[in-house]
Amino acid sequence: MDISYIINELAEDRDAYFNAVAPPIIQTSNFAFRKVEDLARAFEDEMSGYLYSRGINPTVDILRRKLAALDGAEDALVFNSGAAAIFASVLANVKAGDHIVSVRNPYTWACKMFDQVLPRFGVSTTYVDGTDAANFFNATGPDTRLYYLESPNSWTYELQDLPAIAQYARAKGIVTIVDNSYCTPLYQQPVQMGIDISLQSATKFIGGHSDVVAGVISGSAAMMKKIFDSEYLNIGSGIQPFNAWLLIRGLRTLPARLERITRSTYQVIEALQNEPRVERVIFPLDPGFPQYALAKKMMKGAGGLLTIVYKAETRAEIVQFCERLKHILMAVSWGGHESLAIPKCAGIRPEDFDPSQPAHRMIRLYVGLEDPDYIIADLRQAMRSQ
Repeated sequence: MDISYIINELAEDRDAYFNAVAPPIIQTSNFAFRKVEDLARAFEDEMSGYLYSRGINPTVDILRRKLAALDGAEDALVFNSGAAAIFASVLANVKAGDHIVSVRNPYTWACKMFDQVLPRFGVSTTYVDGTDAANFFNATGPDTRLYYLESPNSWTYELQDLPAIAQYARAKGIVTIVDNSYCTPLYQQPVQMGIDISLQSATKFIGGHSDVVAGVISGSAAMMKKIFDSEYLNIGSGIQPFNAWLLIRGLRTLPARLERITRSTYQVIEALQNEPRVERVIFPLDPGFPQYALAKKMMKGAGGLLTIVYKAETRAEIVQFCERLKHILMAVSWGGHESLAIPKCAGIRPEDFDPSQPAHRMIRLYVGLEDPDYIIADLRQAMRSQ
């Protein structure tokens, strides 16, 4: 299916809403019925029609169909945050006594779920180095029901061999979930590689304007129905119509934004690699990246997220660099119009900072939609003023 068709036309029945170019926001909590039989059918299967906007809503439906098509999946569900999407997709696929194998150091709220929430219900998790698929296989036991992946991750960008892991998991009846927030469906389609659930924070590139929080999962119609009928409706974490409309708006420009961001990122990387204060640039599609061959195999491209290891003897030097940035904002997340920076040491107690540990000197950068020379100039003035 052509991406231009998906973004601009798919699921948009303009005849049904006055031929409006932009779809309306159906801002309603519930829907009326003329026949008892129709109401009864809606009670029996909330996914079959419109009953209550906690479940299915026309504006959300337009977004769901577009996101599923972009992923090459049968269906998708949209949540009010990426954390909610993680929680529902994992919880729907485990029960007491089950075991999970997860890539080590996953996203914070995935980690808290595995370490703090699920153990209360008898679900255990083993963390492995995902750069070698065999580590997943070796950690698998008779009670393993789920593999949790994050490829690439959002700091050092390690990847997992998704086709190999998916093939092994399917043979064992193990559900696979991958966080695809870094790539978006435009640069990587995990479902097409055999992964059961592709997950992403739509807050980032899908929204694209830093004004909406959302998450999305996609996969088979059966898997989405299973999650919808249980965790999605029970937790009540579905996205609201206005935020769904904002994401539809964000999708209109997604290819153009990613193209510009990607082009600018390579220019920024080239400049950084020649800066004396930069010890190393970490980026999955840089030829020097340890898993470059695997990245080229699985990914069509990479967005604006990269990490530098800053040459510094003290935490104060890193703090000074970040606080001297004039235009690049210091903030979490990525994928919006604005360039961002976040130092790893912000999450490390000052007394624990160790300059001999490269991870302590990492600064993650996100290249936004500004002119690349504008971004480079800001980075240089902050470095060279020290």
